[in-house]
Amino acid sequence: MSMATTILGRKIGMSQVWSEDDRLIPVTVIEAGPCVVSQVKTVKRDGYAAIQLAYGDIKPEKVNKPSQGHFAKAKTEPRKHLHETRTAEGDAYKPGQKITVDIFEVGGKVDVTGTSKGKGFAGVMKRHNFKGGPGGHGSHFHRAPGSIGMCASPSRVLRGVGMPGHMGSETVTVQKLEIVKIDTEQNLLIVKGAVPGGKGALLVIRAS
Repeated sequence: MSMATTILGRKIGMSQVWSEDDRLIPVTVIEAGPCVVSQVKTVKRDGYAAIQLAYGDIKPEKVNKPSQGHFAKAKTEPRKHLHETRTAEGDAYKPGQKITVDIFEVGGKVDVTGTSKGKGFAGVMKRHNFKGGPGGHGSHFHRAPGSIGMCASPSRVLRGVGMPGHMGSETVTVQKLEIVKIDTEQNLLIVKGAVPGGKGALLVIRAS
């Protein structure tokens, strides 16, 4: 029996389901696994206990020779994504072992980590929720950031000042999402609420 609490998956999209008390619940459908244990690290050999999960199909011609040898050592087919997760029971796993969505239970809570949608270059009003200046034509100050530092002292811009720049494409974790439904035949995990990223985005799902 698998004791893993982490699995890789991809976001399929959002939908809605009806609860037993006739409430409409917004949900996200995730294809979770199946994953394969491609490497096991132990305290004795590596200094810490962890397992490496492999997920996603990949064409054989896109796998380089080092990766081919890595997966051949684990006696498993090459996968597209690799993710290492710490575990207290490293010796309980074996290379080639499958991790599926049945490690979770309906009603349980999970933390989902992914990369948020990229929004390109954004100004301070969109990126940092600045109020902006007056809307009148004579203002000459509408969506600009305004003052960003002092004159004589300290004569520099301090760290952490809200500035225009690239928005999105950051690692985001949404915690304690409730599991609404599990489909073990199609490897689907349906959770309440939204998760980071667009359709097809890679996700790391951990038990809360």
